[in-house]
Amino acid sequence: MAVFSRGFGARRRESDPDLPPGQYLTEDFPVLSAGPTPRIDTDEWSFTVVEDGRGLARWSWDEFLSLPIEDITTDIHCVTRWSKLGTSWRGVSIDTVLEAVESEATHVMAHSYGGYTTNIPLEDLVDGKAWVAFEFDGEPLDPEHGGPARLLVPHLYFWKSAKWVRGLDLMDGDAPGFWEQNGYNMHGDPWTEERYW
Repeated sequence: MAVFSRGFGARRRESDPDLPPGQYLTEDFPVLSAGPTPRIDTDEWSFTVVEDGRGLARWSWDEFLSLPIEDITTDIHCVTRWSKLGTSWRGVSIDTVLEAVESEATHVMAHSYGGYTTNIPLEDLVDGKAWVAFEFDGEPLDPEHGGPARLLVPHLYFWKSAKWVRGLDLMDGDAPGFWEQNGYNMHGDPWTEERYW
């Protein structure tokens, strides 16, 4: 069951080059979830990188926060047609997460607490394109927005920025995650409106 919040009645700025086709500007931060919001205590949170069932790397919350942290300012675009410009985040780059991992993987399946998954080509996560974010607008990330940590892949539609993220499964091919199995596009580029299959 999808859960919606306020913020879906936004306005379109036709002349704004920062808005992808079909998107509307919002000053709010709408929430859309496919089920109940998981509440994960940071004492129980961990983040893992696996491949073929083998654990390649694992961090507790404190270990993760000891990694290099970046400040990110970026626009975000939801497949439900809202966009929010100039958002501020803090997190750890996926480049940092994968630094010690050797793999021939081409794709990743992101896994979340609560069972949600989403697939992403590895090339869309590296070279400064994605983070595991734990702060939004100078505050710890609220559970409704994916706290304590979510994936942040701002150049793709926001469903690819998996909330409540707990790890990455490296894969040598593509496979659909939760929303992709339910008709969303396998890639999700907002600039070419890759919304659905």
